[in-house]
Amino acid sequence: MTLSTSAQPVFDGHNDLLLRLWMQETGDAVADFLHGTMHGHLDMPRMRRGSFAGGLFAVFVPPAQYVKQSKTGWQEEDHDPLAITEAQIALLHQIADRSAGQARICRSAEDIERCIAQGVLAMVLHIEGAEALDDECSQLDRWVAAGLRSVGPLWNLQNRFGTGVTGGFPGSPDSGDGLTPVGINLLRVLNQKKLLIDLSHMNEKSFWQVAEVSDAPLVATHSNVHALCPQPRNLTDAQLAAIAQSDGFVGVNFGNAFLRADGKRDSDTPLAQIVQHLDALLEKLGEDRVGFGSDFDGISVPDELGDAAGLPKLVDLMQQAGYSPELIDKICWRNWLRVLKKTWGE
Repeated sequence: MTLSTSAQPVFDGHNDLLLRLWMQETGDAVADFLHGTMHGHLDMPRMRRGSFAGGLFAVFVPPAQYVKQSKTGWQEEDHDPLAITEAQIALLHQIADRSAGQARICRSAEDIERCIAQGVLAMVLHIEGAEALDDECSQLDRWVAAGLRSVGPLWNLQNRFGTGVTGGFPGSPDSGDGLTPVGINLLRVLNQKKLLIDLSHMNEKSFWQVAEVSDAPLVATHSNVHALCPQPRNLTDAQLAAIAQSDGFVGVNFGNAFLRADGKRDSDTPLAQIVQHLDALLEKLGEDRVGFGSDFDGISVPDELGDAAGLPKLVDLMQQAGYSPELIDKICWRNWLRVLKKTWGE
């Protein structure tokens, strides 16, 4: 099963599929994904129907209490961030190995472009929240060998590398201390290894530390515009100006709570809200620095979109809003390829 040659491919900057597969308690989660017999926003048949061509697949270690509430028999002593991280990395490899050539782990922009041309799902390994890393980042080389190309050092909670963005709606991203000394060192290691540094869960102090220390484009894989929706996780005008100055990138988050002016998670959110955030980002960043970072399987999305199979509805809405075919192509995948190529140096 391959993408239609006439379909508009979409490369997406963030999803939580691997967490959902890891959390599944019964059956064969990878088989369910490949054959479309699971809930959530993503499985192979629906991704094909929606021309979901690839993206950054996040490895995420949820809080122990969340797992305990959702996973039968889970105990606090079972909560080993390193083991959870490596189990989710293994799941991505199982998808590739068992997909009969339909999915591939990509390590370069050329790999992604080749997959899109061939109708093969292009999967990039990303880590969201680096809890499993030690101070010396001794596990990083092993993960890079497994395909890791992108790291978000922080999620919402504090870890050894710093404090993520927290707080209720409406709120400011200025929500606490920034990166620790080992967090600053991690930035340098990630630069040295030419891995993307994801800003999407960084508070304001951490953001500006990255802007000062990192020599790579500033990238927020799944964040929106604070002026339109004052969630602490959304980006202020000053942050957007810094991203533009660095020739960076922002992927629009499809989560209702990050789209709506009232901050509600209600799924009656009009799909046009996504286009509204695209419009604002295009104005602030220009046509080459905007794309998608859906957060599929990690949030609630507009009912009008539904899941990955609904992506053509969003493309249609962009056309109705007057976006040219060239601009739609950039937003849907070419801008991601541009910033990844610049970051990875290949």
